Amino acid sequence: MEYEEPKFFHVMQYAAGADGDVIDMVSGNPDWEPPAALREALREYADLPPEEFQYPPSEGLVELREAIAERRNVDPDRVVVTNGTGEANYLAMARAFERGAGDEALLMDPVYPYYPGKTDMLGGESTLVPTERDGSLDVDAIREAASEDTALVVLNTPNNPTGAIYDLDAIREVVEIAEAVDALVMVDEVYDHFDLTGEFESALTLESERVLVTSGFSKSMAITGFRVGYGIFPEVHVGDAKTRHMLVNVAGARPSQYAVHHALAETPPEYYAEARDLLSERVDAFTDALDAAGAEYTRPEGAFYVLARFDGFPGTMANVKRLIDEAGVAGMPGEAFGTAREEWIRFALVTPRTVEAAERLADYFGDDAPDPR
Repeated sequence: MEYEEPKFFHVMQYAAGADGDVIDMVSGNPDWEPPAALREALREYADLPPEEFQYPPSEGLVELREAIAERRNVDPDRVVVTNGTGEANYLAMARAFERGAGDEALLMDPVYPYYPGKTDMLGGESTLVPTERDGSLDVDAIREAASEDTALVVLNTPNNPTGAIYDLDAIREVVEIAEAVDALVMVDEVYDHFDLTGEFESALTLESERVLVTSGFSKSMAITGFRVGYGIFPEVHVGDAKTRHMLVNVAGARPSQYAVHHALAETPPEYYAEARDLLSERVDAFTDALDAAGAEYTRPEGAFYVLARFDGFPGTMANVKRLIDEAGVAGMPGEAFGTAREEWIRFALVTPRTVEAAERLADYFGDDAPDPR
């Protein structure tokens, strides 16, 4: 089986090779400091005895799983610590397909590209279901798309790339649809700490055996390189998830888990609040510039991405490269996120140069707008 290189890497490589100064708004790497307690824990770890440098329990350090379980109000036995949220998503999706209940995955459009990629890798078939214009769930469209072939429905809230936060009642309806066709619902909540509205509610509150929730610490603690995620599986599915995790990885990295556990225990709520405040300021500055440029955009309710559409400048790979060369701003083409927002471009607001990027876009799409292509 052949796999296409993710467009993320292609755009980043093009931007790195550009002649002029380019502001990176492609990657989702937070640009702020990780928790101080995490740095301190790493220093402590270096002096631990040799046995602490060996394999941890396959499903994750007990103390970390207990801390996650306490935060999410679940039994620790339901928690599997994974190599990033990406692996947690893989385990959840694999569990849906291996039940013999169909091979179709319903993915919301626009879609995070790794969901269809994993679906293909697992031998499934992706069906894209458009969301509403504001990024919220179109429950009627999901109901119409669901069938006996549907094994899985994938939701991501707060959402990448739209920034939408899904209404819990809408998620409840999706779970009912899934139950009617014997499908599972994976809800990726990796951006839960970046709720800019105060309205996010976890799908775990539904207490459904159809719901598999994934998350992690890459974004919330600004540690994308540490690869510590987790999945919370219903009791009926957690054993199979643990087995697949063990066969694929043996175990995760002990130092990363040790540091994250200490950071969870010792990091005050103000750390996360400061990150949200920073992002809110960047959203204001960036969307003001988009208004000046006459763009249509989605103002994010959560996460840290903005989708924008510029008249006469569709979100193709060619136009993204043109924006890099002519405006010095690198975004992601809308065509990378399915079919529903092909005209749009996604910008990640995790750069200290967000305001400068906004000014460059306002100038570029201002009075002397580029010729349509």
